Amino acid sequence: MMTNRNLFEHLPTLAQDPNQFETLFSASDFRGRLIQAIREATKRIYLVALYLEDDEAGREVLTELYEAKQRNPGLEIHVCVDWHRAQRGLIGAQASETNAALYTKFAKKYQHCIPVYGVPVRGREVFGVLHLKGFVVDDTVIYSGASLNNIYLHFNDRYRFDRYHVIHNAQLAQTMVNFVDQEIIAHPAVNDLTCAQKPSTKEIKSDIRQLRASLAKSSYQFYSQPIPATHVAVTPLVGVGKKRNRLNQSINQLIAMAQDEVFICTPYFNFPRSVAKEVKRAIKRGVKVSIVVGDKTANDFYISPEEEFKTIGGLPYLYERNLRQFAKANEAHIAARNLSIHLWKHDDNSFHLKGVWVDKRYMLLTGNNLNPRAWKLDLENAILIQDHYAHLTEQFEQERENILQHTQLICTYKQLEKEEHYPDAVQKLMRKITRVKADRVLKQIL
Repeated sequence: MMTNRNLFEHLPTLAQDPNQFETLFSASDFRGRLIQAIREATKRIYLVALYLEDDEAGREVLTELYEAKQRNPGLEIHVCVDWHRAQRGLIGAQASETNAALYTKFAKKYQHCIPVYGVPVRGREVFGVLHLKGFVVDDTVIYSGASLNNIYLHFNDRYRFDRYHVIHNAQLAQTMVNFVDQEIIAHPAVNDLTCAQKPSTKEIKSDIRQLRASLAKSSYQFYSQPIPATHVAVTPLVGVGKKRNRLNQSINQLIAMAQDEVFICTPYFNFPRSVAKEVKRAIKRGVKVSIVVGDKTANDFYISPEEEFKTIGGLPYLYERNLRQFAKANEAHIAARNLSIHLWKHDDNSFHLKGVWVDKRYMLLTGNNLNPRAWKLDLENAILIQDHYAHLTEQFEQERENILQHTQLICTYKQLEKEEHYPDAVQKLMRKITRVKADRVLKQIL
């Protein structure tokens, strides 16, 4: 039987010069680099994100794109966002004009227009969204789990912490562009949101089903390159749905092959069953496992007890309950330091990091939340890095230190708040969810 390590050795790879790979350490640096790249672009800009928000940062990005297009009409610019998310407001917010309305306004203001494609991964947002990551500017890939709005780009006082990498690699950039062009933009289900006349979701229902089916069979297409000792290997991966999902399989294999250490970041503690199983096996075979997760107050759905409670505000408490149960079940491993749980909290900022590091040789850059929703519903991608000659070790160690600087080490599950100490509205919601056994269903879609 082929081992997990051999499976990775047989993955197609692209050669990456480590000197052309850069890690950024803050949301403000990410914003600055993205704006700079847009201004300096000469041939193409492809931005793919869950959403581009109608706020100061979103309008700044859109303005930069349009100004670049007016300066150079031949510049190829494509923006892809989730179809459903673009046509509704923020969860829990007052009714307002949608992001799609902003795109239409910009298209009317300028001579040379930029298409903003709405990508419907499923007929309803709750059952799957465009969660693909990676901005391509000329021959550079700027990869992050962040979307485009004030908090992700640290436009005002608060930021949402993510991972940010700048990879100059012409083959990788072309591979990612080809996928967007051929598998997404070319499909009849995908429509330009800047147009005043757009079809309804109901009208493209059949096209959406066909898009999902074709995406489930799709993959990044490229010719594998030999990797000299001076380079690292990179492999872009994509997946949607639970059947034959190469990205999911690779994440499981990554943890299964660990011999010394696994370092995992996830914003929402709700591992898919297969990931939970591989983490448990890794701990049992003596692998040192570290998990970094956001404190409930650093969750993007958290509502302060002083504010009016909305149902969506119960999510951070559900995730904390999951984490407390996990920590309690693994108390002996925590005490033996085989398992380390780090809780991230920095002022009023929020936590959105994802990723897996294994044995200082394998690193996964991804927007995948490592939860059942990512596993079964959303369109996800990642870039797997194999670094067998320690070219990027120092850079990734720096990144890990940067992540850990605002964390607290959990030494016992008792450090995590009990349900009985939650605000009354949260306790009431939790009891209701448990009573109707909705928590099992919620775990699959959150």
